[in-house]
This record gives sequence, structure tokens and C-alpha cells, in this order.
Amino acid sequence: MIRQAKGKTPRRPPPKKPSSNQKDPVGVYCRVRPLGAEDEECCIEVISSSTIQLHAPDGFKTNRNGEYKETQYSFKKVFGVSVSQMELFEYVAKPLVDDLIHGKNGLLFTYGVTGSGKTFTMTGSPGLGGLLPRSLDMIFNSIGPYQAKRYVFKTDDKNGMDVQSEVDALLERQRRDNNLSAPKSSSSRQKLDPEIADMIKPEEASKADGVDEDSSYGVFVSYIEIYNNYIYDLLEETQEDVIKPKWNGGGTPMRQNTDFIPPQSKILREDQNHNMYVAGCMEVEVKSPEEAFQVFWRGQKKRKVANTRLNRESSRSHSVFIIKLAQAPLDADGDTILQDKNQVSVSQLCLVDLAGSERTGRTGAEGTRIREAGNINQSLLNLRTCIEILRENQMCGTNRMVPYRDSKVTHLFKNYFDGEGKVKMVVCVNPKADDYEETLLVMRFAEMTQEVEVARPVDRPICGFTPGRRHRNQAFKEELSRKLEERGGPINRDMSSVINHLVQSLPPLPSSELTDPHDDITLPRLIEALHNRYRIRQMMIEEYNKAANMMKSMLQELDGNLASKGDYIHEQNGKLAEKDKIIQNNKAEIERLEKKNKMQEHKIDILQKTTKIYEDDKRSLRHELDTRDQRLMREQSDKRRMEQRMHGVVTDTQHKWEKECERRVNAMQLEMQNKLWVKDEKLKQLKAIVTESKTPGRPEPPPQQTQPKRPSREERLPAKRSASPSPIPTTTPVRPLHRRSRSAGGEKWVDHKPSSNLDLGTVLQPVIPNAIQVSAPSEKALSKCDRYVLTHQEVASDGEIQTKLIKGEVIKTRGGGQAVQFTDIETLKQELTTVPSRKRRSSEGTPANGDRTDVEKRCSVALEMRAGSNMGPGYEHHGITKRRKP
Repeated sequence: MIRQAKGKTPRRPPPKKPSSNQKDPVGVYCRVRPLGAEDEECCIEVISSSTIQLHAPDGFKTNRNGEYKETQYSFKKVFGVSVSQMELFEYVAKPLVDDLIHGKNGLLFTYGVTGSGKTFTMTGSPGLGGLLPRSLDMIFNSIGPYQAKRYVFKTDDKNGMDVQSEVDALLERQRRDNNLSAPKSSSSRQKLDPEIADMIKPEEASKADGVDEDSSYGVFVSYIEIYNNYIYDLLEETQEDVIKPKWNGGGTPMRQNTDFIPPQSKILREDQNHNMYVAGCMEVEVKSPEEAFQVFWRGQKKRKVANTRLNRESSRSHSVFIIKLAQAPLDADGDTILQDKNQVSVSQLCLVDLAGSERTGRTGAEGTRIREAGNINQSLLNLRTCIEILRENQMCGTNRMVPYRDSKVTHLFKNYFDGEGKVKMVVCVNPKADDYEETLLVMRFAEMTQEVEVARPVDRPICGFTPGRRHRNQAFKEELSRKLEERGGPINRDMSSVINHLVQSLPPLPSSELTDPHDDITLPRLIEALHNRYRIRQMMIEEYNKAANMMKSMLQELDGNLASKGDYIHEQNGKLAEKDKIIQNNKAEIERLEKKNKMQEHKIDILQKTTKIYEDDKRSLRHELDTRDQRLMREQSDKRRMEQRMHGVVTDTQHKWEKECERRVNAMQLEMQNKLWVKDEKLKQLKAIVTESKTPGRPEPPPQQTQPKRPSREERLPAKRSASPSPIPTTTPVRPLHRRSRSAGGEKWVDHKPSSNLDLGTVLQPVIPNAIQVSAPSEKALSKCDRYVLTHQEVASDGEIQTKLIKGEVIKTRGGGQAVQFTDIETLKQELTTVPSRKRRSSEGTPANGDRTDVEKRCSVALEMRAGSNMGPGYEHHGITKRRKP
């Protein structure tokens, strides 16, 4: 057997609801509870009628800068400790009750931490009635004269409402009264619990305006609680009985006597309009505010409360009191309710008292209380999550799914956030310092909730019957009663009394007893009496017809007047419709501007916060800058003082070293001049010896060695340089590195020979291949070559002219030019041929050894050329004492 695949259930299309582009933000109000007698420190301050300020208590954790952080929160209105229950009702709940009477839904819930006054705000106390009893009182004060009889409206257990005739309602009432084992008397029904007596003073009664008089109303109430995320009906009669243990078929208990069966929880269902409701919940029809509040108080006694460290009677569940108002139009005559279920309009107002959020560490909860607190906090967290996602979807344009089903509280009120009615919240706070952290979280949630917008509910369609039907029907009855009173007829009596009065007004019938068959008197007399009665009846009929015709003509005249007035009213309605369109356009424009204004205010708030942050940063940076400026000024002043002191020290040291250097230079010059003079003297003596050795004749004895004469100051001056030009100046100093000559290489040379040089006629001349000969260096010649040589002539110490070849490398500079870096110097020198040979013959009669010793003694100083000398252009004199051979 092949099993067919099970197809998926098709998704039911959502209902087509009239679109409403107009949205209203969730109205959030704040109420501050008076500080207790045992509490001394307060952490909340009411600044204005819409703003409160929270400041951290003593000993609380401070900010990073060590200051206490004070935060301000704004609400639609803030109610201080001196605000009465009546004033709170006028601002918060009265508009919702007015919308309820006009066919719109509403949701009002209180929110706050444990012990903040939520239950007192919702319920109140004798003489100080809360929002719930005042709402009930206003409803019945407004619709009292227009209430339908009991059981005319009947719930269909599917979140709908049926309507039945007055006869069926009478039968239903009799059937229910017969089913009651002990029906309550009227006196016992009116007797109230002393705990709830006199909740509202007579002078504080409220009434709605604009109630539809051509409709009949019925009020139904239900009361549920959400405990541990389960829904229980507080009005269910079975909950009043003693809970007994279950017994199995053998007569033994299935559980121990201490384990009792919990009450049966209810489930949430969705009706045909996709609205959520509690299935199987008991809905009680009430006819007065006292009866309605009596029903509420009966369920309030069954609500789960417990004694905790923070509150003696702490609510352990969320309670929801639902007020349903059924409204049906009257028929065309204005006498009976229209028997059409589709014309019945049902609106409801939910009054929710949420359990307070709490921390188990503060409440001292254990066992069951910990589980209760966890479920309460989890349901409140789910409510916060739904509000956050709704706000994100509206402000950021996202389409995230809102997790309504995670909690029974959010699932039950899903339709209100989707646009099925107005939503308001009263945030109750306790100003004592111990609740500061919990109050801070409540304030943040309230501030976020204000940014959520709910679609404005649309007005219900108006019935097509002529308005004022009830009033005309009552006027007709009053006119008929007045006419009957003028004619002596019964007034405000039932039909049997009217018939009896008419029968008594006719002439009495004679005796119709026949004692003799030949009696001719009784029958004719009876016939005559009947003819008289018939004539009187005809006269009464004619009079009634005249009165009816007169009434008909009057009614026709009234209808004509009403028709003309109806045309005039229709014309005025047309004008009003045009005015309404203009008003709607103006309202739309106003709403657009308000929305734009709200957006601009939001941006302004963001900019103000940003500006505040920037100003704080600016102040801190300015303070830091001032500190650094002061430090810099101190450092600069210290630096100036140090510079002045060091400048004085440097000046003194410089002056001192200048004098020392001048002294040392003078001493060195004098020493070097003395050495040069000694060498010159020795060379002159050596020259004289050599010259004398070449002359014929007897050799003269060597001159006695005398102390050389010190030259004068004029003679000690340095010799003047030759007239040949000096080497070209360069930006790079000469490297003091001795290199071998590379004149024979393959580089290209610039051969600089000044025109002032003399031709000495020597055989050996320096020949440089690949050379460009110039008399003056130029940039063009230097750019073509790699090497440079300068031929320089000067007078030597012996009076002879010597030639120096000053060589260098051509390098490129960063500026695009050329520079010469000198590397080494070659010296060319010639001697005269008149100098005789240094060799001496031994036959000249002078001892060889002594002569040689004298020559070595005189020639103990040699001449050496070295590159990089500071004494001249590339050479330096050194006096080197030669070592004697052993």
C-alpha cells in the first residue's frame, strides 16, 4: 500500500484591513512613587512636567573621570509624588475609554521594578481608585441609558458576539436563573466587599461625549493572569473549589496528598480577523460599575502574590483585565436592536499590570520564587526584544521578524503593535537609592519604547439608518401618552389595563338569564344593549380614526419639515465634508511637519550630544594645551637662560682659545722659520764646500763652525709666490690620498698651461695623450674630460725655478656643473751644469775619512717632497736626520 505524500497546509491569506498611513508613537508616561519613611537617599529628581533626572547614589561606581553621571529622560508627561489618581486618569486612561466607546481598541499597561507602585496605579485603594475602577465608572456613566437588556448580546466563544431578540434574552435569563442552585438576591448582589467600597467619589465621576444614542450597548469583562508563561482564567468557577488529588479506577490516589492538580491553563487562538484571544476564557456581562469591580475583585483574590524582601505583596504574575464593549444599532423605528450579527461592533480595552522585574540577590528568593522571578524577567526581556526589533524596522527600514511567539504576553498583544489600537504605558519608578540600577534599565526601555510608532486605527463604518431614531421613538411615546391623558385614558399602563378601562366605559349589559321560553323582554333588551355598545364602538372608532388622521397629518407635516431640514443638513454635511477634507489635508500636512520636526529634533539631539562630546574633548584638549604651553614657556625660559649662560661660557672659552691659538701659531711660525733658516744655512755651507772642492789650488781649511746668525724680522717673512695663476677654486676639498700617476691611461685630460709660464728649454717635457690644452679652464672643456692637470711654476728655496704638475679628477655636481678634486702633485726640477762632481781625489792631500765625515755631518738634513702639505701647494719640508752606518 503506497501512502500518498502529505501536502502542506496552504497559508491563509491575511485579512484585508483598511490601510492607515497615519501613525502615533506609543504614549509613555512616568509616575514617581513617594519615598518611604525608612528610605533617606533619593536618586530621582523631577525637573519639569516631561523630564526627570537620575543621579547615582553615594558609593556608586563613578565615571572614568571620577564624576557622577547624571542622566535625563523625557516622557510625554511626568507625574510627581503630589499627583492624584484622578489627574493621572484624566491624562492617561480617559482618552482610551473614550476611544472604546467609539469603537476603537486600546492597550494600557504598567511597567516598573518590584515595589514601584504598579498595582496601586492600576487598582488603587478605597477613596483612591486607580485607572481600572475609574475606567469602568466612566463607561457606565456614558452608556448607562443605552444599555441593552441582559443576554441580548451573547458571546460565541470565538472572540465574536451574537445578538438575539428580547424574548430569547428573557428565556435565556430564566433558564440560567433556574440552573443556579442558590440564586443570589438583589440585596446580596448589590452588597460590595468593604475592601473595594467607595473607590470613587461622586464628584470625581467622568463621562464621555458624543455617545451614539441610536445604538445599544453591552459590557463584558474577563480577567486572566500569565503565570510562569501559562495563562489561567481568574473568573473560572472551578478555581474556587478545593483542589483535590486525582484518583485512579482502583480507588487509590495517583499522587500524594501533598501534590495537588494545578489549574487548567488556557491557550491562545486566532479568530477569523487574525486577532489573538484566550480560548475558553469566561466573559461575564455586567450592568454597573459596582458589579464589574466586584467581578474584578473576585479574580484579584485568586491572583498569585508572595511576600519578598522588597515587597510584602509582590505580584508573581502578569494580570490582564479585558473590557469588551458590544455595540449594535437600533432598527429603523428606533425601538429594537437590529438582528444582524454583521452590524455588531466589538471594541476592547486591555488593562495590564505587569509583574515587576527583580534580582534574586536582592529579593532573597529561593526555590519556587527563583523560578517565578526567572519567568517574569524572561517575559519582560521578550517584550523588550520585540520593542527593539519594531523600532529597528521602523527607523532603519529593515524587515526583521518580530518574535511575538516567544512569550505569551507579547503573543497576546501582537495585534495592538500591528495597528489594532492605541498603546500606552505608565512607567512606575521608586526614587530610593537601592533601586537605582533597575530604574536605569527601566528608563532606557521606556526611552526606546517612545520611538515605536503604531498605526492609527480606522473609524468603524456608520450605519445607514437615519440618526435620531431613539429620540423620535421616545417623543412619539410621550405624545401618545399625553393624548391618552387628555382623553382620560391610561398613561404608562400595560395593554390589559387599557382593555379593562375600555370595557368599563361601555354601558353594562342587562341580565340575560331566561326563565321562561316565552320571555319576549330579555332578548330585545339584550339586543338593544348590544346595539348601543356597537354604536358607542363605532363612535370610538371614528374618533380614533380622526385622531389617527390628525396624528398622521401632523407626522406628515413633521416629516416634511424633517425632509427640508434633512436637505439642509445634507447640504451642510456636504460643506462639512469639504471642510473635513481640508482639515484632513491640513492634518496630514501637520503630521508630515510634525514628523519632520521630530526627525529634526532627533537630529538636533544627536548633534547636541555630539557637540557636547566635542566640547568636552575641546575643553580637555585646551586644558592639556594650556598645560603644555606653560611647560613649553618654562622650558623656553630655561633654554634662554641656559643659552645666555652657555653663550657667555662659549664667548669666554672662544676668546681664551683664540688667544691660545694665536700664541701657538706665532710660536710654531717662529719655530718653523728658525728651522728653515737653519736648513738654508746648512745648504749654503754645503754649497760653499762643494764649490770650494772644484777650485784648483790648495784646499783651504774648513771654516770654523760658528753660531749662525738669526735672521731679522724682515728676513723671516715668507717668500712671495710666483706670478703664475693659482689653481681654480673648487667646492670639494683636496683628498689627502697619495695615488700613482695615471697620466698614461686612456682618460681624456684637460691640460691647463697658463700663458705666464716660462719656457725653460728642457729636453724632458710632460706629454699627456688625449689632452685638450687650454690656457684658462672652461665649463665646456671640463664637461668633455675626466682628468685635469695644472702646470705650475714657482721659485724654489735655492733660487731655481721648479715646475709642478697638480693633477685632479673632474666630477659632476648636483647642480649640473663640474668640479675638480685634486689628488696628487708631481715636481720637475733642473740643476745647473757648473756644479763640479761630488767625488774627491785622494791625491789632493786631504784626509779622506775626515773629509767624508765633514760632508756627512753637513748633509745630515735631506729634502723630501710630500703630497697634501699645508705649507704650500702640495709639498711640505721635513728635517730628517740620517742614520750613520756602523
